[in-house]
Amino acid sequence: MRQVETLEQEVWGLSDRDVLPLTMTVAAKEAGSIWLGAFDGPHLVGFAFGFLGMEHGQLMVHSHMLAVRDQYRNLDLGYKLKLAQRERALSMRISAMTWTFDPLQSRNAHLNFGKLGVVSDIYKIDFYGPETSSVLHRNSTDRLWVKWPMASRRVQDRLQGKDKRAEILDVLPRLLPLIRFNGDGKPARTDLSAALTRQRIAIEIPSDIHSIEQKDPELAREWRLATRWAFTEALKAGFFVAEFCRTIRGKQGPGTYLLERGKVEEFVPDINHTW
Repeated sequence: MRQVETLEQEVWGLSDRDVLPLTMTVAAKEAGSIWLGAFDGPHLVGFAFGFLGMEHGQLMVHSHMLAVRDQYRNLDLGYKLKLAQRERALSMRISAMTWTFDPLQSRNAHLNFGKLGVVSDIYKIDFYGPETSSVLHRNSTDRLWVKWPMASRRVQDRLQGKDKRAEILDVLPRLLPLIRFNGDGKPARTDLSAALTRQRIAIEIPSDIHSIEQKDPELAREWRLATRWAFTEALKAGFFVAEFCRTIRGKQGPGTYLLERGKVEEFVPDINHTW
């Protein structure tokens, strides 16, 4: 458990004040929270931490942290840790899991929507405050709050490898993006009223926001503010985030979120068995 502190600092660059204290780690585990580690011999190279919570009157697990050492990130350990979390939660008769992630992180978006089958209808501005001690949290800490109905047909299909990428790529050219690349790597906004008349809309993001944050913080901030506007306006208007697809268009671009008009319960009919 002590190795968790070291790994947190290595992956997120957190100061001591923002690292989860060992006493809290031990207490959370003993109280029923889910702690899972990936080891190379005696060395912790990845972990996932989820604690028990309540949403809509139903017991669920909130997956608060998932980290993998940089040199082990080509082994699909993040995906395997999520599957292990799912197995552990289902064995506890809990079939719902939530977590948050930065919607500008395309790699995480691909894992969450494309491979795991989450959905989202909640966007949280500065979830952890304007910034933390982590270098990864300097461009605000906006988050999508995602829901993972682990026993649903949608999730089971994704885990069986039923990829939606081809279907989404067919749909995207017919959509009106609320945010799109303007040709020089900057976000361009679409007329809101026109976009919101559609049944489906899209939001484009860069393929590597971390690189942009390092090279051009002002441009990274433009992407944050533009996508914050797009997500909050779309969700307020009755859309939810249904899919994410990575595409290739030049060096940076873009990944695309697909948003559907309606309620999550209609899109994932068996989600009510979870929530």
